[in-house]
Amino acid sequence: MRISIENGKLYDPSNKLDGKQDLFIADGKIVAFKKKPEGFKSDIKIDAKDKIIIPGLVDLCARLREPGFEKKGTFKSELNAANSSGITSICMPPDTAPIVDTPAVVEFIHQRARETNRANIYPLGALTQELKGEQLAEMYLLKEAGCVGVSNALVAIENTEVLRRAFEYANSCGLTVFIYAEDKKLKNNGVAHEGAISTRLGLPAIPETSETIAISQALLLIEQTNVRAHFCHLSSSRGVKLISEAKKSGAPVTADVSICNLHLTDMDIANYDSNCHLQPPLRSERDRMGLIEGINDETISAVCSDHQPHDANAKCAPFSLTEPGASTIEHLLPLILHLVNRNEITFERAISLVTSQPANILGVNKGVLEKNNDADLCVYDPSANLSIDKNNMLSTGKNTPFNGWELQGKVTHTLLNGEVVFSTD
Repeated sequence: MRISIENGKLYDPSNKLDGKQDLFIADGKIVAFKKKPEGFKSDIKIDAKDKIIIPGLVDLCARLREPGFEKKGTFKSELNAANSSGITSICMPPDTAPIVDTPAVVEFIHQRARETNRANIYPLGALTQELKGEQLAEMYLLKEAGCVGVSNALVAIENTEVLRRAFEYANSCGLTVFIYAEDKKLKNNGVAHEGAISTRLGLPAIPETSETIAISQALLLIEQTNVRAHFCHLSSSRGVKLISEAKKSGAPVTADVSICNLHLTDMDIANYDSNCHLQPPLRSERDRMGLIEGINDETISAVCSDHQPHDANAKCAPFSLTEPGASTIEHLLPLILHLVNRNEITFERAISLVTSQPANILGVNKGVLEKNNDADLCVYDPSANLSIDKNNMLSTGKNTPFNGWELQGKVTHTLLNGEVVFSTD
């Protein structure tokens, strides 16, 4: 299959690409920019006039609900939704059913990814067996099976001796530990940020210290073990500062934030909107601005969808009894571009946060436009308007907190390994 993408503007901040030029694809690879290779004949021509071509997006955290929770979503439904936002690579947490703590489950995920053929899937292995925080998982075998890192997902490891040994084992395997920092005891049964809103609504609260104390503990163990670590879904301004200080002192750490925490605050739960029941919780406007600051000073290296599709029943209950999480994967690109339109971050930073930088954290050669690389890319129209309507979403989960939002920037084509996997034509 030979494809030419013509008349568009190529943009890849990691390779300093920024200008109008054609792009040529053959046998799944990018074979040339600007000048058509000799004898090249296109099977498909894509006219990208007034459009921008960027690398395929790399999403650091999305739950596709397979295996184990197929009523909430499948590889087919959720990857179709991902492709509509230009996403071609996805990192999956290990909290599937069964949990990703054996090579057999890793192979199942890879098999489903091959069958669906809609995105590159990079699973994380479990840090402890069954995510129970008691016995270490066989990390070496998980790495051999194809896991790009290890994590205990959203389950805190309360035994610090187990956490230390887990870091040591991961380091000996050359694996990055993905940490969701939360102190279980401080969180208690909380569902909302501790502040005026949770008090007024009478909701069980989660203090900022549930995140910052867990970060501090992990940073001390990272210093002791020298393990490479990535902090997932920062939510507090103070948490950003702790990571910033650690990076300045030379700690081998990176961090990301979910797209919801960059747009929403605890004010958005004021009418008990269960679609805003998230983990970590939406915090104050001061915290949101602290996260934006962390992006701009490069403390935060990536933005993820933290996609968690739910069936209707999971969100139809009193706020405290609903399941946390939002369906966000198909709006990741327009939502991050919305921050650019609001002058909160630069366009260059926005694209880096969802392409090359998350790919670097995973240690994979994705998120870039380079000759002889896999042709994973996205074409979008920056002037097209996008109205978010939960009833028209491709994801099985309609639990979006952004229903009714008007955004700018609409994906028209997504290519994976030189094949068109999404097109509005």
